[in-house]
Amino acid sequence: MAAPRRDTRGIVDAAELFARVHFRRREPAEPLRRYVELYWLIDWDLTEPYVSHVVPHPAVNVVFQRFEGREPFIEVAGIQLDLFTQKLEGRGRVCGVKFRPGGFRPFAPERPVTEWTGRRIFSPEVFPDTDPTTILAPDDEDARVAALDAFLLALAPRPDPQADLATTLVDRIRTDRTIRRVTDFARSEGMSVRLLQRLFAAYVGVGPKWVILRYRIHEALERAERDREVDWAALAADLGYADQAHLIRDFTTTVGVPPTAYAQGVH
Repeated sequence: MAAPRRDTRGIVDAAELFARVHFRRREPAEPLRRYVELYWLIDWDLTEPYVSHVVPHPAVNVVFQRFEGREPFIEVAGIQLDLFTQKLEGRGRVCGVKFRPGGFRPFAPERPVTEWTGRRIFSPEVFPDTDPTTILAPDDEDARVAALDAFLLALAPRPDPQADLATTLVDRIRTDRTIRRVTDFARSEGMSVRLLQRLFAAYVGVGPKWVILRYRIHEALERAERDREVDWAALAADLGYADQAHLIRDFTTTVGVPPTAYAQGVH
């Protein structure tokens, strides 16, 4: 199972975020790694408000949150289809669980993951017996990670081969740039398109076409942040777009500005 990512894919203007908050990624306990990609921990103490933006991954997150002047709470965030925006101000703390694509279903097996898509559901509806302060209160980071492990292990997820298959297929899309069409991908996996779509609806929460397009945008976003000069036509071809105009359209729709304007703004 792959270790937590160290890249910044999906984070809009990552350098600015990291300058404003203390952001870390941590590994879950070994028995949880088939389900959970990573824990993400953020602490902040700001003199003025800051708004963070993320182009979401195809992943469900469970987030323990403490904002100044508000009671701590838990949120289940299904896959967000649009740019995710969060305002941070004063002092606060977040401890998030990022599930692998397919990995959340064993923790909520009674619902297809599409039922969570686009939604942000607050406890106590989802985890009525969980006190978020048990996760958020410790000042020691290792203690918070241990509390997250204990919380998830107590839910006793049951292994599900279909969840494992969904995780494997999404990871293949993420790492293999030659996967560009759903029909070709389904055929290469010995599945019909309809069967592949049903699997993704039940276990991932979005369709395979959405996943393919989203990982293209993540790649373009990271290139825009990393490189001062980007050959957008060459990148469009590399990512499987018919032409540069299609990449610009998708990037602008997702991020809110054209890629060239974004690249100029973050350097």
